[in-house]
Order: sequence, then C-alpha cells, then structure tokens
Amino acid sequence: MALEKITMPQLGESVTEGTISQWLVAPGDHVNKYDALAEVLTDKVTAEIPSSFTGTVKELIAEEDETLEVGAVICILETEGEGEQPAETVKEEAPAPEAPQKAPAQQSAPTGRFSPAVLTLAAEHNIDLGQVTGSGRDGRITRKDVLAYVKNGAPATTKPTEPASSTAPQKAVPMPTSQVGDRETPIDGIRKAIAKHMVTSKHEIPHAWMMVEADATGLVRYRDGLKNKFKSEEGYALTYFAFFVKAVAQALKEFPILNSTWAGDKIIERADINISIAVATDDHLFVPVIKHADEKSIKGIAREINELAAKARAGKLTQDDMSGGTFTVNSTGSFGSVQSMGIINHPQAAILQVESIVKRPVVIDDMIAIRNMVNLCLSIDHRILDGLVAGRFLQKIRENVEIITKENTPIY
Repeated sequence: MALEKITMPQLGESVTEGTISQWLVAPGDHVNKYDALAEVLTDKVTAEIPSSFTGTVKELIAEEDETLEVGAVICILETEGEGEQPAETVKEEAPAPEAPQKAPAQQSAPTGRFSPAVLTLAAEHNIDLGQVTGSGRDGRITRKDVLAYVKNGAPATTKPTEPASSTAPQKAVPMPTSQVGDRETPIDGIRKAIAKHMVTSKHEIPHAWMMVEADATGLVRYRDGLKNKFKSEEGYALTYFAFFVKAVAQALKEFPILNSTWAGDKIIERADINISIAVATDDHLFVPVIKHADEKSIKGIAREINELAAKARAGKLTQDDMSGGTFTVNSTGSFGSVQSMGIINHPQAAILQVESIVKRPVVIDDMIAIRNMVNLCLSIDHRILDGLVAGRFLQKIRENVEIITKENTPIY
C-alpha cells in the first residue's frame, strides 16, 4: 500500500494557479487511472483533473472554490502495486500543516489544517482562525468562511509590535452593502477568473491607445455579394470579422513585435500567429484562439469563428481552444460601438477593437462621397511598443482592409 499525491496541474503556458470548482469524487471512492477527479477553473475555462493512479481516494486536501498554485497537493490516493512509495514515506515528506514562525492566523489554531489560500487571507486581514467557523468538509475552514468573517466586521487579532513609522496605516476600504430593493448576483467562477485577469492586465501593463479609420467600402461590397451563396454552400456565415482577422494576421507577419510578450528581462516574439477572438455569451466573455491564422484562408477563418462561437455558447470550449493566443482581435462593432479602448489580454502585447462599419460622407479627390468607414482602435503594452511602430502597424492593417476586393482577395 502507498499514498500518492495528486497535484494541481499546469493547464497552460502562463497558468500559475487553478480553482477547484467541483470535486467529482469523495473519500473512499475507487478510481481508475485517468478517471476525472475534479473540475478546475483556469483562464476562463473549466477542465478536468485526471487521476494519475488507480486506487482509493484517501483524502481531499483542497476545498471547492479554493485557489491553489500549480504543483500544490489537492488530494491523496491510496494505491497498491510494486515500486510505489510506502505510506510512511509520503507522510514523513509531507509538509507540516503550519509553520509557527508565520502569521498569527496559523498560531491561533495549531491543531487545524489550513490551505495556503486561507492562511494568506487570514494573514492579510490579521484574522484569528480559531474564531472562524468552518463550513467545509469535517468543519474545515474555507476561503469563503474567512471572507464572510471579514465582511461581517469581525474583530482582528492584535498585530505584533512593529517599529514606529511616520506613514499612517491605510484604512481598509469597506465593501459595498445592499439596500432594500437591491438585487444581489453571486459571482461565479468564470466571472471571478475574468475579473482577476483584467485586474492583472491593468496593474501590470502600462496601456497606451491609438486609432485609425479605414475605408471598408470594397470589403462591404465584396462580402455582401458573396454572403448568400457562401452560406448556402458552406453552411455557415461569411462575416466581415473574418476579413479583419485575416488583415491583422497578415500585418503581424510584417510587424512581429506586436505578436510578442513582456518577460521581465526580455521580450519574446512569438513564432506562431495565434489570434484570440472575443466571443460573448449571455453571461460571460470567452477568448478562444484561431491557431496559425496567417496560414488560413478567409473561409478557414470564418469556419473557425463559427465553430468557436458555437462551442462557447454550448459551454464546450476546451483548454486547448483557449490557450496559445498571441494577439487579440475584438469585434466591438457587432454591438454598435464606434470607438472603444480594450484592456489587453495579458500577457499579450496588444489588442485591436474593430468597430461598427458606418456609412458617412468623406472627401475623396476634393469631392464628397458616401463610404463605408470603420474605426480600428489599438491598445498596446507601452513597455514593448511605442507610438511609431504601433502607428505603422495600424497603417498596414488599414491598407490590408482597403485593398479588399473581388479581384484582390481570394476567399478560398
């Protein structure tokens, strides 16, 4: 007999943590190798954690709705077989549940076992965990319990004496409270992941913005003349957005610095051009990826847009669908927007917002003409990019859009 640890896997290149959204097993359950143990939420998509062994679930270490770093132990399996580590060895190597030199929260209930997330929250708010009632399995304290304790205004423990400082301590900002008639909507895992991703982007990336307008008259005429025939033959729509994604992919080949990532002491230019596209459902926004977009025809891009949107609406997007993006294009024009400044999809270097195509008068050769105009709004990571290269990149996209005609632009 041996005890084997199941850890939080790394479900993507830039993924550093995951949240257990639902356990699919309980202590005492028998599982086979590759059976799903839990659902984990990361990067806006839910994936299943498979068992690495055949055996019996001994203990669930992590609680539902608990966020853990990649590599953290989430559960223990009891297994049989040769060459496996004996149970005593695993127990000896397992880290102690708490270290006495850490935050007061750990010292308040030395007999308890707390997750890293619970200990971090308790330390941040200086909470005595001995005063918190646990709602988890066997009375275990979860993040929700600590947050509820803080929200209810429970007193904090006395902090250790610290050297005097001339800077006055900052007061915690009170959380908003509901009034009579207000409606509360609980925050689900996907919305939490979106919120965290956006906050990370705004905190870490110094955003800058630029915008150009492009004449999309040729594109509109070409697409409108094809759309009915294309839909009847292919079974899915030929959208304006497919043309814009192609135009961006072509521009990225000429300006690879836009297809890059800030990596602390270096900038990584990605070899593959993988375009993330924003897909909205009734409740959430997902960002699946069109891989190798520069190598695909407009028909191929249109097909992938249709397939990814259908999977998002059906809740069937996979981790592979969501990973590997190097640049994001967002069709904000589908909502009637004419100007917007997107938040960059961290850790990418830029995001392009394609606005509504609007008929309006413009001056051509000193004469007024009615044209189909579109604004292209670019948000950039100012650590990587400056106005010069961003402006040239936008000019190239505009050129790519304005030359789209039946004669110049094959669909297949």
